Amino acid sequence: MVKVLITGANSFVGTNFRKFSKFKDIEEISLQKNNPEDIDYSKYDVVLHLAAIVHQSKKTPASEYFKVNRDLCLRVAEQARKSGIRHFIFLSTLKVYGGFVKGTGLRNEYSECFPEDAYGKSKYAAEKDLKKLEDESFTVSIIRTPLVYGEGVKANMISLVKLIERFPVLPFGKIDNKRNFMFAENLVGYIDRIIEKRASGVFITMDERAYSTTELVTNISKSLGKNVILFKIPGVFLKLGYFIAAEKIDRLFGSLEFENKRTRQELDYDPPFSTEEGIKKMVKFYLAHKNKNEQKVIK
Repeated sequence: MVKVLITGANSFVGTNFRKFSKFKDIEEISLQKNNPEDIDYSKYDVVLHLAAIVHQSKKTPASEYFKVNRDLCLRVAEQARKSGIRHFIFLSTLKVYGGFVKGTGLRNEYSECFPEDAYGKSKYAAEKDLKKLEDESFTVSIIRTPLVYGEGVKANMISLVKLIERFPVLPFGKIDNKRNFMFAENLVGYIDRIIEKRASGVFITMDERAYSTTELVTNISKSLGKNVILFKIPGVFLKLGYFIAAEKIDRLFGSLEFENKRTRQELDYDPPFSTEEGIKKMVKFYLAHKNKNEQKVIK
């Protein structure tokens, strides 16, 4: 029986992995409360490293991203390797590729990386150093994923859900962009296959196809049971938005599409859930827990 150690406690991905993985012998440990050098790795077969600073913030210095996303990761990997762990899985990000590069086509597992922010740069630095540790007895798997959503998601995706829930008219009509997303249960399936095959290398995990923001908002509104009117924002206001908050506007209106043919072929895996199904499950979970919280307040 394969025993998995998750480094990084109470994370969104870790919670979904423990709930939906076919592997049931799973433990997790906090790296805020435990030094990597003090952990007993000898009883585990696989380390799934999830501890990271995820969201880009101007308040967080770049050095902190490298301290956590690269240095802490390497400390864990080095100790796991010394203890005889055979398989180390690192959750990275598509942000290592940087932004859209015109004329490059769809990027894949072999495309060059040009990370632009501290988050992407620190993750890519960790990837490169992890590869140096790999040998016949220590397999390194690197998973690059887009925005992950699903049961219990927070941050940007749930903010969008709340926005759609509250406003009947929104400026997300006729947006002709393409972006990839990753339903958490599909990601768990990818991780399970990587463990089963003890697969080495770089893998891009994502739902079956890319979606436009208009499609995404439409599917969320349907799952919420809301009739939302979507209108197209005038170009002049869009340009102004880029000037004021370029990163947030780019996430909603820009394109960033990838292909992962090599990953799916090597793992012999196709995501079982469509994005529509994933959104329905996410929204259902959100509404159920929202209602529970409201009932607690009333009582």
